[in-house]
Amino acid sequence: MALKDTFLLLHPIAAVVIVFPLLGITLHRALQVRQRRLSDHKSRIPATVGQEHVGIGRWLAGSVIGLVLLALGNDVLGNIIENRIWQQDPFKVGLIGILFGVAIAAPFLLYQAKTRLWRGTFAILSAISLLILGAQDGVYRKSDQWYVSHYYYGITAAILMLLSVAILREIYQDKTHRWRIAHIVLNSLALLLFMGQGITGTQALLEVPLSWQEPYIQQLYEQHCEQAACKIESATSLPKTQ
Repeated sequence: MALKDTFLLLHPIAAVVIVFPLLGITLHRALQVRQRRLSDHKSRIPATVGQEHVGIGRWLAGSVIGLVLLALGNDVLGNIIENRIWQQDPFKVGLIGILFGVAIAAPFLLYQAKTRLWRGTFAILSAISLLILGAQDGVYRKSDQWYVSHYYYGITAAILMLLSVAILREIYQDKTHRWRIAHIVLNSLALLLFMGQGITGTQALLEVPLSWQEPYIQQLYEQHCEQAACKIESATSLPKTQ
């Protein structure tokens, strides 16, 4: 397997091994927190379940953001290397590098921020940097079918995770429970998106070819083989790819 293909598979591997297990644990702790609250704290569920929910939820949010950056990095940097963009537009490559730096640093600073102003600032910086990186050439967005796009589901879920982290302190300080309700709504929507990610991610694995498959897939698109049966050239007649 080529090195390019290995990097391509790191994203789904990390999703299966890290993100989805954390999602299951976080959801389980959330249900326990609600059950304990509804039982007026007379439940056998320990009081520490709330702290566990917060801690694992923060790990989940960070993992989702990291997973999105991993996918964007593979697509954007792969396009830069393949098309030698640094020779054509070094300034653009430098800006992309700065954006990746902001996208990595801003979530870290968001986790450290104490005041509402700084938490909002770093959350917005993180979201903007992810959106700009996602708009770069090479990213597989499937914009013509955005409603079943793995990219749009993922980028929306990452932004919802950023918002959840940003409002975390308000949840425990607000006596009206409005922030708690907002937290529940945001994360219920995120849960639906994660379920969609499982579907669209599987679809994307079938649609994005490995490096050795690309010449054949390109011929299929060029000959519109999705509309009628066609024949592609054999491996011996295809030009060699680097």
